[in-house]
Amino acid sequence: MAAKAKLHPRNLHSEGYDFARLVAQTPELGAFTLRNPLGQPTIDFEDPAAVRMLNRALLRTHYDIEFWDIPAGYLCPPIPGRVDYIHHLADLLADSNNQEIPRGRQIKALDIGTGASLVYPLTGQSAYGWHFTGVDIDAGALKSAKQICDFNKLSITLRRQDEAGNIFRGVIEGGDAFDVTLCNPPFHASMEQANKGTQRKWANLGKGRSQKLNFGGQTAELWCPGGEIAFLARMVEQSMEVADQCLWFTSLVSKKDNLQPLQRILGKAGVAEVKVVEMAQGQKTSRFVAWTYARKSQRSLFSKRDGK
Repeated sequence: MAAKAKLHPRNLHSEGYDFARLVAQTPELGAFTLRNPLGQPTIDFEDPAAVRMLNRALLRTHYDIEFWDIPAGYLCPPIPGRVDYIHHLADLLADSNNQEIPRGRQIKALDIGTGASLVYPLTGQSAYGWHFTGVDIDAGALKSAKQICDFNKLSITLRRQDEAGNIFRGVIEGGDAFDVTLCNPPFHASMEQANKGTQRKWANLGKGRSQKLNFGGQTAELWCPGGEIAFLARMVEQSMEVADQCLWFTSLVSKKDNLQPLQRILGKAGVAEVKVVEMAQGQKTSRFVAWTYARKSQRSLFSKRDGK
C-alpha cells in the first residue's frame, strides 16, 4: 500500500488503501481492482465508475455508510483529501476549546455546496459526531443527498439555496448558530476553463489529452462567473451579515494566487483573525482559509450559548 504523503495524522487513509479489507466489505469493488506496475492493487482512476465504487467501499468500511451512490455526472470527490479538511477543522475548533477537539451533535457545521455525494457531512459526522447542515442550489444534488440520509437513517439537515448569487443569504436562519462553515467552491470562471484544467491535469499525469472528468461535476460544482475569487469575495461579503451566527467561516482555495487578493478582501471586512491552513495529499498541495469576527476572548463562549 502506497502511503499518502502528509495527510492529517488522524486521517484513516494516511497509509493508503487496504484493498483486501475494502473488497471484503464491498465485493463489487473487486471487478474494478487491478495491479499497478509494482504489483500493488489499485483502480483505474480515469474510470468514473471505478472511482465511484472505491468511494462507496471507503465510506462503508471506514465511516459506517451502508448505502452510498450518486447520479451520473455529479462530482465524485476523493475521500482522503476531503476528510483531511474535516480533521483540520476539528483542530481549528480545538484552538477555541482549550486544545480539546469538540465532539457531539452540539457542534454545528454548515456545508456550503454539499453536493450529491454529501461527503463532508458523512465523514464529519462519523469522525466527530457533529451535526451538519448541507446546502446546495442543485435540486438533483439535494435529492441524492436525501436518499443517502434516508437509507442510512442519518440526521443531517438539508436546505436549498434558491438564489445563484447567494451563499449564506437565505440559508442561515435567524435562530441558527454555527461553530464552523465549510465549502469547496467552484474553481473556474467558465466551462471552457474547467475543460482546459482537466486537460492540464491529465497531461501532468502523463495521460495525454484525455477529456474525461473522472470525478465528474455539474456546472455549479465546477465554475461560476468570475471564478473562485469572485465566489470567495461574495462569501466574505455575506459572512459580514451573519458574523455573530458563525464562529469560523472557512473555504478551500484551489489557486494559491487567490490568497493575496482574498487577504485584502478579508482585511477590508474587518475580521478579527485569518488563518491559512496548508494540506497535502501525495504531490498535490491544497489549502483552506478560515476567518472569524469573534475576538479570542469571545470564542470559548460561542459554542456554549443558547444551551449548546
